[in-house]
Amino acid sequence: MGAARVAAAHSGAAKAAPFHSMAGVRFERKDPRVAFIGVGNRGTALLKNMLGAEAKIVAICDIVPEYAKKAQAMVEKTGQPTPELYTDGDHAYEKLVKRGDVDLVIVATPWSWHARMAVAAMEHGKHVCVEVPAVRTLEECWQIVHVSEKTRRHCMMLENCCYGYNETLVLRMAQDGRFGDLLWGEGAYLHDLREELFGNAHEGLWRRTENTLRNGNLYPTHGLGPVANYMGILRGDNFSHIVSMSSPARGLAAYRAEHVPAGDPKWKERYVEGDMNTSLIKTVKGLTITVKHDVSNPTPYSRINALGGVKGQFMDYPPRIYFDGQPGGEKWADLSGFKQYEHPLWTKMGQIAKKLGGHGGMDFIMLYRLLENFRNGLAPDMDVYDAALWSSVGPLSIASVAHGSAPQQFPDFLRGGWKNREISAVGK
Repeated sequence: MGAARVAAAHSGAAKAAPFHSMAGVRFERKDPRVAFIGVGNRGTALLKNMLGAEAKIVAICDIVPEYAKKAQAMVEKTGQPTPELYTDGDHAYEKLVKRGDVDLVIVATPWSWHARMAVAAMEHGKHVCVEVPAVRTLEECWQIVHVSEKTRRHCMMLENCCYGYNETLVLRMAQDGRFGDLLWGEGAYLHDLREELFGNAHEGLWRRTENTLRNGNLYPTHGLGPVANYMGILRGDNFSHIVSMSSPARGLAAYRAEHVPAGDPKWKERYVEGDMNTSLIKTVKGLTITVKHDVSNPTPYSRINALGGVKGQFMDYPPRIYFDGQPGGEKWADLSGFKQYEHPLWTKMGQIAKKLGGHGGMDFIMLYRLLENFRNGLAPDMDVYDAALWSSVGPLSIASVAHGSAPQQFPDFLRGGWKNREISAVGK
């Protein structure tokens, strides 16, 4: 993104209608009728967990009819009425969102479709949840914010990592002051996706292309979301600016050389995304967050998930914790001594979550919580401002890399409304 486009994107707030915040706005109390757009691998996994939480599914959309029919059969198997299918091309979702019997739309499609699908859903009176990252550009960040405010419909990002067992436990510890004044955090998405990226189905059909178009932190929210919650971002603090740098792009080309036969169209691709992107965020209150991204090289899976304060620190993968003066001297301890901080959602639903699966159960906890908030007429744990801010790391990191790691300022999507906002309900 060029400097002019970045400046234009930052001016999005000035072009908006009068500001009517969606922060803390409650759902209308009801058992929501749910529609799915996208039921490939990820969408099907979300559907399984939604059904486990007894969600009512009324419509399903996918451009691959076989995927839609498989999802339809999953719903029928639970005894629910047969959901209507929308499979007539890329824009079939436009018919789905016009239905009068849908309250909530789940979007699990390629990234480039997220913003337009979310906007269409909200403009037709539906709340919407989109997979990560919520959007790809700063313009789209402001777009979902403005449309959510205009329509009074929530746009939430399905950041399941915020609902992991360790993440919710550490969040409650941080909010209880166990780490003292917080100083720094680290998050990442380190995941060897080479085989999947070069596949000829599902994400292999589109996600590899992203690495030919952009160079920055393309998938920041898995590691960033939990750390942002620990620090109360948009709830008393905010992101100020970011600097970002990328290593050379080597891994995907090396994998192609070993696994892709000569003459395959993939040999025409040029990969520009640096293998390891490292971004450093400074908050308004002076805290620092490191966010890393590498999907192009052999590496054990890690989101890093670390937090430090004046009284101690936590590091994940494997999970370990250290507090000043704890028994055993300067040695890490495990989490077994902190059972009292287990989140009530995990205490209540943890066994069911683990049985249904989905990243160790966090997918079910996330969706169960979403439906619980809807059914009880509560505000969502995370809203369009979280979705926009966390997703903005992508385009801002790209701009920083392109300008020699120059600092990039974050937009204030809440226009100052974060200064006196309550902490996230996830931690309660």
